Amino acid sequence: MDLNGLIVGLGNPGPQYRGTRHNIGFMAAQALLEEVERGNGRAPEQLSGSRFNALLWRIQIPRGGTWLVAEPQTFMNLSGDAVQPLMAWYKLKPEQLLVVHDELDLEPGRMKLKKGGSAAGHNGIKSIQQRLGTPEFYRLRVGVGKPQDKEQVISWVLGRFFGPEQEVMEQTFPHIVDAILRFTIDGPERAINVANTRRK
Repeated sequence: MDLNGLIVGLGNPGPQYRGTRHNIGFMAAQALLEEVERGNGRAPEQLSGSRFNALLWRIQIPRGGTWLVAEPQTFMNLSGDAVQPLMAWYKLKPEQLLVVHDELDLEPGRMKLKKGGSAAGHNGIKSIQQRLGTPEFYRLRVGVGKPQDKEQVISWVLGRFFGPEQEVMEQTFPHIVDAILRFTIDGPERAINVANTRRK
């Protein structure tokens, strides 16, 4: 299989976590799959990801090549247990990996694309870095804001968007998908320039 790379949306499996801030990666992956289906006129090809403990699809992006899209089913803190075996099985390099995840330090409606750097307290990213043995992969950080009280962080990320915040996020998803598509078509540098200069 000739692959350009792997796009991973992070989140927690199960209906109780659906729509929560921590599941922004899952939501982004689903928005990407829907956009690819609209563009290609057919549903993305779902693959068996059971050996990797992940939901897995193969997509064709016009001018962007063939990519895998994965949603780890390991729960957030063990995301690397799904990503590393996928990378190894398909013989992909770290620079061919794009991970989409929630970011407390960015307000809703903002996003930042970068390569490498610390996990900054994000356990999903930390797990992937540990299992891959390197931080040198790409990350699309999607802002979810943060509570005033640091003691409320866990309940915040496991909570759902509401009110004006929800409206902002709904308007942001097309831009998240656009950033991912630009990454696949135009390359990381062009995608970084577009994603990081966007104002909400």
